[in-house]
Amino acid sequence: VQLVESGGGLVQPGGSLRLSCAASGFTFSNYAMSWYRHAPGKERELVAFITSTGGRTTYAESVKGRFTISRDDAKNTVYLQMNSLKPEDTAVYYCYAAAYVAWGQGTQVTVSS
Repeated sequence: VQLVESGGGLVQPGGSLRLSCAASGFTFSNYAMSWYRHAPGKERELVAFITSTGGRTTYAESVKGRFTISRDDAKNTVYLQMNSLKPEDTAVYYCYAAAYVAWGQGTQVTVSS
C-alpha cells in the first residue's frame, strides 16, 4: 500500500490550494479515505473524510465551508480542495487509508503573507 501526497506549498491568506493523494497497492474504490493535518505544537487533526462511494463526506468544524474532499476512482486519487486559506491552516497534510492503517509522507502547506 502506498499513498503519495502532492500539491502543498506557500500561499497567501485567502488563497487556494488543491492537494492530491495518489493511492496504489489496494483496491482504492472499495475504501474510505481521509485527510489529516499536523501543525507544530498541536495534535494531529482529522480534516476531512469521504466514504468509498463518495456519497458521504465529513469535515472538521474549523474547515467546514472552505475545504472539499473528493475522489476519482479511475485515477485512484483523493483530493482536498482548500479555499479561503488562513494562517492557522499551516500544517503538514497527510492522506490516510484506515482499512490499511496507511499514511502518506505528507505535504507541507504554509499560509503566510
